[in-house]
Amino acid sequence: MKRYPAYDPPEYVNWTSDPVLVAAFGETPRRDPERRRLVESLTEKRLLELYAGLLRTRLHDVTLKRWVRTGVISKAWLGTGEEAATVGPVHALDRKRDVVAPMIRNAGAYAEMGMPVADSFRSYLATADSPSLGRDLHHGAMRHNVLQPVSHVGDMVPVIAGIALAAKLRGEHRVALTWVGDGSTKAGVSHEGFNFAAVQKVPAIFIVQNNQVALGTRLSQHHLPADFADLPASYGMWGAAFDGNNVLDAYAATHLAVARCRRGEGPVMLIAETFRMGGHATHDEREARDMFPAEWFEEWGRKDPIGLYEEHLKKEGITAAQLEEVEARVEAEILKAEAEALVSREKAVPAPESALGGVYAS
Repeated sequence: MKRYPAYDPPEYVNWTSDPVLVAAFGETPRRDPERRRLVESLTEKRLLELYAGLLRTRLHDVTLKRWVRTGVISKAWLGTGEEAATVGPVHALDRKRDVVAPMIRNAGAYAEMGMPVADSFRSYLATADSPSLGRDLHHGAMRHNVLQPVSHVGDMVPVIAGIALAAKLRGEHRVALTWVGDGSTKAGVSHEGFNFAAVQKVPAIFIVQNNQVALGTRLSQHHLPADFADLPASYGMWGAAFDGNNVLDAYAATHLAVARCRRGEGPVMLIAETFRMGGHATHDEREARDMFPAEWFEEWGRKDPIGLYEEHLKKEGITAAQLEEVEARVEAEILKAEAEALVSREKAVPAPESALGGVYAS
């Protein structure tokens, strides 16, 4: 894909493929026979849909970062480097009936579930025609099976458990999925939600998105042991790990988790190992660079989930021309969405009195 020197992490600007990492990318989901079967059954169309999802998510964040740099908005919460941990799982769902509750940096989930990208941009611009009616950049739309999250970390765990319980009681065969940051696993509400979901055996999937950092706190400073391998079993859940920078591994692992839930064998906890190539938000990117070792960014920069997937697809016989066609189409989609949102910024300013609507008391 095109690189954006003014907005991409420096490790991505002059990214070159590492043959060892490209080979490992293809081998990782094939180590497990069930994941291998799923990955090898993907058609060229499905492979390119995953590619489009990764690009759509990255370009969504590039647009937000450009808006920050040019003064359109003050800050943005980006998932640069973590796109595969969002896009792969969503594509493993039945998007007509399953429900997701994204964290703020799982922006790719919105578009992949069918929400217009322009609506995500409108939420950042707080326009009256945004999904949250101009009130909150945390957004969602249940007509697209996307639950609007809140900023309180961990709170969506019990909510998703509740939605999954309702689906179970109604016999709907619906799966509910949410992502939980490594730091959010320390919230008491997360513990309560995990425990309730496990005891009630609900069809829920919890993806622990371990990006190695909780705000400004390294994993080793807030979690023992060194990883989350033992966490699912501590709640009596079935669990598995996947490479959070490998969209195929993310897709296959989640697909298997969905199948378990539909058979009544939920919940499932998946551990995604990945890394955030920036700060907690755009306002503290420099702080993150000063706080964490440069080697972290160098190592994870070589594992760019889009760059590695591109190289893997070429090895699988997909041509550069095909990839360029997908990129051009997605880029045009993002530019159109941006233009629509900026029109809303001028023409759909929320009325002050609208703040009193839809609340319990005023």
